[in-house]
Amino acid sequence: MSEFTRRDLVRIAMGVAAAGGAIDMVSAQHVHEAAADVKATDGGVYKPKALNEHEYATLRRLAELIVPEEGDSPSALEGGACEFIDLLCSNNDELAVIYTGGIFWLDRAMQERYSASFVDAKPEQQTAMLDLIAYRRNAQTNPELGPGIHFFSWARMMVVDGYYTSKPGIKDVGYMGNKGMVKFEIPQEAIDYALKRSPV
Repeated sequence: MSEFTRRDLVRIAMGVAAAGGAIDMVSAQHVHEAAADVKATDGGVYKPKALNEHEYATLRRLAELIVPEEGDSPSALEGGACEFIDLLCSNNDELAVIYTGGIFWLDRAMQERYSASFVDAKPEQQTAMLDLIAYRRNAQTNPELGPGIHFFSWARMMVVDGYYTSKPGIKDVGYMGNKGMVKFEIPQEAIDYALKRSPV
């Protein structure tokens, strides 16, 4: 990676941390390109830079549950969401701590409930845990879930950003880019929908 690219990645990673996980499309594209370069130099297989093997496997399972493969739509794994997150974490210690600490919390909570780490637990146990930490309101009745809720909020947001800014994710939503149109026509279904619900 060139020095400019490295500096740019650090700037992007710091911006993501400062913005609470948000990333703009141009910056996201840069991160995806950098991850593809890293993957190419590693023989076509991405080797985690910030997370250890267990943490990365946990992130992959979370990503798979957050944006699963459905029909023709690929999962977050195919969109490179985990490479995206790990590469950003490798360029910002604050982000890395969110993921390493969050995964540590998740594994400890899973051990207490199911005597297994998150990746080693049964799928129904994994989703039961996510049902607890996916909603901020659960922290009101169960304050010990607070750190897990905070972590999952970051993971969910960044997995979704990582996937929907990737080529497979962009294709999945049908985005064709900003193109000029000779004529704009409103689909009849939209007109029917609006008329059906109109008070007039």
